[in-house]
Parts: sequence; C-alpha cells; structure tokens
Amino acid sequence: MTGHIAGKSIVITGAGGGFGGLVARKAAALGAQVTCGDINLAAAQAVVAEIVAAGGKAQAVEVDVTSLPAVKALVARALEAFGAVDVMVNNAGIMPLAFIADHEAAYPAWERCIDINIKGVLNGMVAAHDAMIAAGRGQMVNISSIYGNFPVVGAAVYGASKAAVNFLSESLRVESRGKIKVTTIKPTGVPATGLSGTIVNMGAAVGILAHNTADFMEMSEQMAAGTFPAEKLDPEAMDYASLAPEYIADAVIHAIDQPLGVSIAEVTVRAAGDHFVL
Repeated sequence: MTGHIAGKSIVITGAGGGFGGLVARKAAALGAQVTCGDINLAAAQAVVAEIVAAGGKAQAVEVDVTSLPAVKALVARALEAFGAVDVMVNNAGIMPLAFIADHEAAYPAWERCIDINIKGVLNGMVAAHDAMIAAGRGQMVNISSIYGNFPVVGAAVYGASKAAVNFLSESLRVESRGKIKVTTIKPTGVPATGLSGTIVNMGAAVGILAHNTADFMEMSEQMAAGTFPAEKLDPEAMDYASLAPEYIADAVIHAIDQPLGVSIAEVTVRAAGDHFVL
C-alpha cells in the first residue's frame, strides 16, 4: 500500500456484505472515513460496529440505490459527517442469470437488475459528481463483471447491465478527466459473496462456463461437501481454483490507494486455476 487512503471519505453502496463490506473494513483499517450504504440498514450497521470497535471511523446509512434522491441523501450524509466525498464505490448489484425462455419467472428479477445494476451505478455517479467537480478531485469505482465483456447465453440482461456499467464508466472518465478518476472492477466468479443467490436459473451459467461446465459443477459440489482438495483452495498454489472475495476487495483498495494523478482504469482478478471462459 502507498498510504493514499488515510483521511479519505469513501462512500460504498451495498456495504452491508460481500465486496462492499470487505472494502469498507479494509479502507477503514487504512484510515479512511467510510459511509456504508445498504438497503439492509442492520447489515450496514453491523459492518460499522466492527469498524468502530477496531478504532475506525464509519457511519451506516439506509439507501435504495434505485432512488436518486436516496443516493443523494447518502452522499449528503458523507459530506456532513466527513466534509468531502473523495471516493464513491458503486458496488450494489444482483445477478439474475436466466435464459430468455425463462422470462415468465425471470422478468421481475430482470427489472430489478436494470434498476440496481444500471440505474444504481448512474445514481451514484450523479450523486457524487458535483461535489467532486467542485473539489477538483475525486474517484468513482464502479463494480462491473467479466459478463460485461461480451454477450453469452444465459446472461442477456445481467451481461447487458454490466456492459452498461462499462459504458457509463468510460464516458465519465473522458468527460471529467483531470477532475474525477474512474475505475472499473470486473470480478470473475466469486461464489462466497452470496451473489449466486440471485441467480434465477442455475443452468444459465453454461454461457460463461461452456466446456468447463461439468468440471465447475463438480468443483462446486465438492466445495459444498467439504471434499474439494485443500491445495486448490490455497492462494499460494498455482492451481488455486476459487477466488476468495477478499482479493477483489484488495483490488478496489489498490485502485484507491494511488497518488492523486494516477488512475487505475480497469481491473480483472482471477484465480490462476479458475474454470471460467472469459
């Protein structure tokens, strides 16, 4: 770490768990002042309690990222408590994988996906934009996915939502260069975040797994049963197969922990032995 996080005011959506909670804890441990936004206030409060108990500074705010007024209120709370919004981490998201043929069951989840994954990121960018421009500095960190790289079956809506995040991020970077840094994080498969719980049809994962599907499913079953070879869950091993969420959180922290004039634009982190095609 390079010592550029201490004292920064960092706002994180979806901070009650997953990547968001990990980033909040890691940033606070490095001296950041963290505003943890989540639709589940109790979850955000639990993360804040851990941070405060460890001597850090943080506050919890209930927020529905699909509402621009709510996200503006989140940013306002950070400005009120910490005097600035140096970094906005637009992390909240869901992953309703499903085939188009699943539309009867999947459509409500797809609508939520569009609202959270696209509008939620846009709302975060809009809510923090003016304060950052006025300050002459700032950083947006938007959580995308490898699913946004190009289309695959089973992920039409989810993939489109993450492609939209890529477009929003790059557009903001070009428009605000010299004032706002923009970082796009593209996680691969990270089962331990709980994101898989929003999948509508588990079979739809075939689009990104392709010929590795059977192997991946066997790995998942063995991990659930506790029989997966320990060496393949060791990040020190070359055939490390299932990336722990902390490594994505570390990538976010690394992107933030840079000199003012250095912008890490895109990051993809994989387990060296993972079973993904993209």
